[in-house]
Amino acid sequence: MSATELTAPEAARWAARAGLPLPADRHAAVAAVAHHIHSVVAVLRELDFGDTPPAPAYRVGEEKHDAAL
Repeated sequence: MSATELTAPEAARWAARAGLPLPADRHAAVAAVAHHIHSVVAVLRELDFGDTPPAPAYRVGEEKHDAAL
């Protein structure tokens, strides 16, 4: 999907292509939700995770607890 906002007819076409035909009154709502999801994902793609290890590197029980109760 491009950076431009998804239109209602495009949302209907993509839904039909995926085998999910939409009633005509849902096209605009689906396009709006798809645009919102796209904008959130775009922000996540900009995050710099730097030295964050991948999830498989996490070992349960090895975390250090520094807080006193």
